[in-house]
Formats: sequence, C-alpha cells, structure tokens
Amino acid sequence: LGQALLRGALLAIEEVNTNPEIGLRLKPTIVNPEGRLSNYRSLSHDLLCRRNIKHIIGCYTSSSRKEVLPLFEKHDGLLWYPSHYEGFETSDNIIYTGAAPNQHTAPLTQHPLQNCGRRAWPIGLKYHWAWENNRILREATQDAGGEILGERYLPIGDADLEWLIHIILDDHPDFIFNTMIGESAYAFFRTFARICSERGLKQESRPLIASCSLSEPELLEIGPGADLGHLSSSVYFETLDTPENEAFVSAWRRRFPGCGPTSADAEAAYNTVQLFARSVKAAGSQEVAAVREASASVLYIAPQGRIHIDGDNHHCYLTPRIGRSIEGGRFEVIYEAKI
Repeated sequence: LGQALLRGALLAIEEVNTNPEIGLRLKPTIVNPEGRLSNYRSLSHDLLCRRNIKHIIGCYTSSSRKEVLPLFEKHDGLLWYPSHYEGFETSDNIIYTGAAPNQHTAPLTQHPLQNCGRRAWPIGLKYHWAWENNRILREATQDAGGEILGERYLPIGDADLEWLIHIILDDHPDFIFNTMIGESAYAFFRTFARICSERGLKQESRPLIASCSLSEPELLEIGPGADLGHLSSSVYFETLDTPENEAFVSAWRRRFPGCGPTSADAEAAYNTVQLFARSVKAAGSQEVAAVREASASVLYIAPQGRIHIDGDNHHCYLTPRIGRSIEGGRFEVIYEAKI
C-alpha cells in the first residue's frame, strides 16, 4: 500500500511538471518511515524544520497521522493526507483527500443490512481505524433493529485467526464487518476460505465479508480461491469507466510495468499531488495559509470523477462506491452514490 501511494504521487508529479497549464515544477523529497511510528515523527521533524519543507504528502494509517499532527500544528506545515480514514477530526494543518466515514463506512454498513441480513460480526485491529468504524457499524445495526453477535480486536500483524473464524461461523452471522488491514487481513481471508471449504460451505452459503479497505493489489496478495465475492467500500476502483480513469490506468501501466493494478490508494495520492499543484498555482505562493485558502477554489476531474476540497473542514468531496471482488483481482461496482 505504501508503494501504491508513492507511485501514484510520482506519476502525478511527472504529469504536473510537463503540464504547461499549471506552469510549476515539483521536486520530491522522499523519506521512508518503514512503518514505525517513531520514524514518522523524526522524519517529519526533519522535513519541516531542517529542510524547511512545509507541504508533505503521506501517512497511511491513522496512528501515523496522529503521531505527526502535533508537529505540523507547531511548525505550521500542511500535511496532505491521501488515505481513507475513520473521520471525527479536522485540523487547519491537514488536507484530507481520502475518503471519510460518510463516503466509505456508512454506505458499507447500509448495504449488507439492507441486502443480506441484520446479524453482524465486526472484527478489527487494536487502533483508531477499527474502533471508530466498528462504532459506526454498531450504531447503524442498532438503528436497523439488528444484532451484533460478537466483536474482536487483535494486535496489528496477528495472523493466528483460525480460532476466531470458528467462533464467527458457529454464530451464523449474515455478514462479517472487517476493519483489519495488512497481513492480518490477508491471513483472515485465506484462513476463512480454507475453513469454509473444510466445513463444506460454498460461496453462496458463507457469511458475506464487507471490508472498509480492500483494494485490487490486496486481492492479488490474498490469492486465488480466497479473493472472490467480498465487498469493499471505496471512492475508486480500477474498473471505473471514465476517460480520466482510462488515461490514468494507461499511464500507470506504462510508468510502472509489472507492478500490478491501480488502487484507491494510488489514485488518492495521484489526486493529492494534482490538487496541491493547482492550489499552489491558484494561490500564487507556496505559503501554507495561502495554499490552504486557495485549495477550496480548485475543482479537479480525477480518475474517479469530479473532486474538490471543502474550505471549512479541509476534506474532499468524493463519490461513494461499493465493489464486489471478481476474477482477476478486480472489483465490479455494485453501488454508486448519486451526486
């Protein structure tokens, strides 16, 4: 996922640098926190204070964002945050270009409640993303007159999940609400498919798995046999049929051959650079206050469709969608919000 974010940003930087209508030249400084929280803080401090770089695109997890936010507020930097996240936050020092809960979690809770049943089993990892998203699910399920059959939060990276899957299947939920990420999530899907097969449960008789974050590269990581029929909520899927997405996918494949499909993370980072460059142009300055104010005037036709930034809360207007995983590590879009 980190590589998808980086490649999306680099692709957009190259396009901005050759776009005469923007008239800017961006030079990236790339640092790698290696997924360790302490590195996010030290590297952000170095960028903001020693190198005097005030616009930083990055962070994937909510933990990393919360780790560096005090630094951006203290040193007046602007973090352009491209990841979907759990919401309930706003800061003058963050531009949130990824999906917020009303754009991904809320639609994903409503779809299975309306189409599958009202018996839910939420699982997640022990941090903000899972806690907040599963809270939204609990409230939606209660409002629908449904039932939460169980709930578990596991350490990040935990892949010993067979015991939990047996508990879930014995409870016969209508759907599983998954807020796990990374290796824990991949292990869950693989183990779930194996145990369902051992129990003689065919695809149509298994509980549906609905994930707040599941992308095309992750389907390939999960592997054949365990990657089909799952729901994911996102504002972007590679299969979207728009001229802008066709150009984006073509450019991605030319620039990064052999690196697999695009994803919501790649597209979000790509959009973030495009919004940043246009905001700098509109501001006529690199100063944080000027760029932040100008960002609300920028309208961009992204691969996913029209997007722009709300000047009051610094979040993006995006189009909610739900996809079902199909053969070939792809999603078919089964729901798209009307805007």
